[in-house]
Amino acid sequence: MKTVKTVAVLLFAALLVWQTAAPAAAAGADKTTRYRVYQNSRLLKEFADKNEAIAYAKKWAFGYVEEIGTRKWIWSQFPKYQVSQLGQPGKWFFTLQEAIQHAQETPYSSVRNVQSIGWEWHNYPRYQVYQGEYTREEWKFTTLEAAQKEAKRWANSNIIDLETNRWVWDSISPEKKEEYRQRDKVYKVYQGTYSRAEWEFAYLEDAVKEALRWQNSYIVNTAKDNKEVFSNRDNFTVYQYNTKLDTFVGLNAAIQYAKKWDHSRIEYQGQVIWNNYPYYIVYQGDKKLKEFNTPQDAQAYALTQPKAVVKTYYGGTVWDNSQGLKYWAWTGEMREEQVMNVVANTRGLDVISPTWFRLADASGNVEDRSSESLVRWLKAQGLEVHPLVNNQFNADMTTKFLQDDNAQRKFIDTVVNRSAALGVNGINLDFESMKGSDRDKFTQFVRKLAEAAHAKKLTVSIDLPRGSVSWNHLTAIDHAALAGIVDHIVIMAYDQYYSGSTEPGSVSGLGWAEQGIQEFLSYGIPRDKLIFGIPFYIRQWKLDAQGKLVGNNAIYTNAVSDLLAAVPFTKTWDERFGQYRIEYKKDGFTYVFWLEDEDTVKARIALAKKYSLAGVAAWRLGQEPASFWDTLAAEK
Repeated sequence: MKTVKTVAVLLFAALLVWQTAAPAAAAGADKTTRYRVYQNSRLLKEFADKNEAIAYAKKWAFGYVEEIGTRKWIWSQFPKYQVSQLGQPGKWFFTLQEAIQHAQETPYSSVRNVQSIGWEWHNYPRYQVYQGEYTREEWKFTTLEAAQKEAKRWANSNIIDLETNRWVWDSISPEKKEEYRQRDKVYKVYQGTYSRAEWEFAYLEDAVKEALRWQNSYIVNTAKDNKEVFSNRDNFTVYQYNTKLDTFVGLNAAIQYAKKWDHSRIEYQGQVIWNNYPYYIVYQGDKKLKEFNTPQDAQAYALTQPKAVVKTYYGGTVWDNSQGLKYWAWTGEMREEQVMNVVANTRGLDVISPTWFRLADASGNVEDRSSESLVRWLKAQGLEVHPLVNNQFNADMTTKFLQDDNAQRKFIDTVVNRSAALGVNGINLDFESMKGSDRDKFTQFVRKLAEAAHAKKLTVSIDLPRGSVSWNHLTAIDHAALAGIVDHIVIMAYDQYYSGSTEPGSVSGLGWAEQGIQEFLSYGIPRDKLIFGIPFYIRQWKLDAQGKLVGNNAIYTNAVSDLLAAVPFTKTWDERFGQYRIEYKKDGFTYVFWLEDEDTVKARIALAKKYSLAGVAAWRLGQEPASFWDTLAAEK
């Protein structure tokens, strides 16, 4: 990417293809996307038509349709019932019947309606079958009837009610019980480490009855190395927030007690198995703002709070408004030390794009200026690295290149393999000044490049000039096709007035720049792919005494303050461009430019937000005063 974008070349290309090919139909109906479909916080797709968006969203559980711009939900479907096993959350269902049917397949399962308090159903066992002191895990049952059915298969069996630990049924005759009581006293009751002589029994049932008189007691068999054979410990602990309230032998008693308190939970074997916390929570950073029972209510409230996120009780993200725009910047052909210096002056920068790869000739050779050490340094600063790849803006060379499949493969392999070896995040393609007749071949080239890059886990972005829906179909840029290939498209919304212009004007009037956004959206390009290019330079125009334009030059914005400090000037608001017009006189000439300052940077960011774009990209890093990054960081 270079400072001067050749609009004239594009116009020439349009005329050329008009002469050499049958003119394509002008742009069709407006395809601007207005709705986004999400699955939880994951963006799935954008749509121009509301009904199409809803139809697509219906395919997804936890799906919803958002109106772009307002972020209001116009449709949503969240399952209400979640199945858990021993407190570990599992599958979701829209109906209670389906949830129960699934939960029945595994023991220790429960079904919660997350929009209400506690469980709707559970199959935690209530009764346990024993044969003497022996039992099995599969001898646990939810009903007494089922337990009795199993117990009757075994001699000398009994059933313990796990809710109370009471001995509620047995198949042992009175005569057999008396026989057991005449044997050695091997069953000893403990409460903690404490026991008594009278707490020793020959028959297990008698020991159980004694143990039930004492909280958190247990029974050991002294003839078997004090093996524990029965427990009357409290298995379930109720908390409110982090305060321990009480303990219980049985689950149902714990649940009934926990229901009396908000923000309560029940722990069993060190795991939370029951809670009545509201399921949907709105956060602002690490700060919890408010809780809700439905995702719709949570999201509606989150909309009123800046940078808010809706999460679930288990920490999953449902909706996210915390992320601002992603900031991109190009470096041009800076040396390594220069890149480090200018990056150090940024705030909020996310993606850096150094100009490293260039199409050297039509045979596909590559000029490579990449630096492994710089990649490591940039990534250590938390930046993504997307090297820029250009074509020297050579139309004839590019045409020959696009006609040669072997040259393209050579070029693609070189760039992609080197990028992967460098460990960068993506590739930024900046092919400019192409002929309209190369339209299809250029699209095919980009597709091949993207396929190769994606295979190496690299993203592909492409830089495209702001044009016009009336004639862009005559250029080498097929916006709709490219949008379906690349990951991001950068709108180069600058050089409205360029070095070849015949009259003075702004580099990028705000109205003109906004029209560029609208133009790209009208092609149906998803907003989450669009990056809005902003200039860090201005163009100064030189007029003679008769007001005739005699020259112009680009000026970096970081030099403007010194320039104005050295000359008297007038500053007037220009409604046409939405910028201040600066004029001063020197050596018999009049100089004019349109000011690019913190206010215009803020206004451009506002445009990106207005249209819900993915980010902004600045040409070029190092041209700007440090105050620009103060504005950028504040507006992110």
